[in-house]
Amino acid sequence: MAKIAINWDNTTDEQLLQMRVRDLGLQIAGSELEARINQLYEELNAKGIAFRPPCYLADEWLCPDREPIIGIPFCLAHPRLKHIEQQMMLEVEGGTEQTCMKLLRHETGHAINYAYEFFKKTQWRQLFGPMSTRYSDTYHYLPYSRRFVVHLESNYAQAHPDEDFSETFAVWLTPNSNWQEEYKDWLAIKKLQYVDNLMKKIADIPPHIAPPNNPPWSASKMTSTLAAYYKRRRESLGNEFQAFYDDKLKTLFTAKPAPDVKKASKLLRRHRKKLVDNVSKWTEHRKYDISQLLDKLIMRCDALELLAKDDDIIGAAALITTIADNTFKYVQRYD
Repeated sequence: MAKIAINWDNTTDEQLLQMRVRDLGLQIAGSELEARINQLYEELNAKGIAFRPPCYLADEWLCPDREPIIGIPFCLAHPRLKHIEQQMMLEVEGGTEQTCMKLLRHETGHAINYAYEFFKKTQWRQLFGPMSTRYSDTYHYLPYSRRFVVHLESNYAQAHPDEDFSETFAVWLTPNSNWQEEYKDWLAIKKLQYVDNLMKKIADIPPHIAPPNNPPWSASKMTSTLAAYYKRRRESLGNEFQAFYDDKLKTLFTAKPAPDVKKASKLLRRHRKKLVDNVSKWTEHRKYDISQLLDKLIMRCDALELLAKDDDIIGAAALITTIADNTFKYVQRYD
């Protein structure tokens, strides 16, 4: 079946949302991704690494389980789709050159781990932990731990041994990162030194595992419409989706101007310390988590242009307490 030729300039967002993803005719070649992937390969070349993980358009950032190939969200292949992603999901993961390169380096860490099966090595397991460690949709982390490098947001190195290695590799690969100096007093320096030595050993050695010919979740095979794709994503994120609590915020606050109202975000910011302290005290959840939750609610209040009365702070405290209890299932234990 012949592919549909899209006139992007004369097609509305509404029309695009009704199209199947595979019919959008997306390609890496000719998009902004082409130059960024080439930059990644140049960084690998500068480090003396011969392996070049192939990249393809997928439904999200990923390396399929133990497959040395990188999936990149298809929305990054066209500016119009980046715009729709922003409207539908409130953010574009990897939408800027800086964030895209950070994610490419991270996924390359996965790809090279799988290509050479480093995770089977005894020293790898001693430093990062066993690959058999259970993955979880949520994880708790120590914000100031020096056992892990800091690369992506939310201390992602602490999510799983596989992520720990990929984050360590990404820091090592980043040009001008000066990791030797920056991490010299961290326990994570041992992991960085291990990666440095490991990469020198496999520099010209071909990978043990070849990339798959038919990678999963390829955009070229997605039969769902853009609208259906975003509906599933928003539903699957649940209360992790930034706009998940919009309806509750709209019920608590108002959008109608009046003499005795002010910006809801201003009210929350003014009482921030008391809200964080008291919600944390009575729910026994970390202040750090409550603070991050409050940041999200403040951002949504600004986006929705919500207004509030002074006494709405009581309802706000109750709402934050309820959300915290539904969101943070476990209390962080520090060692």
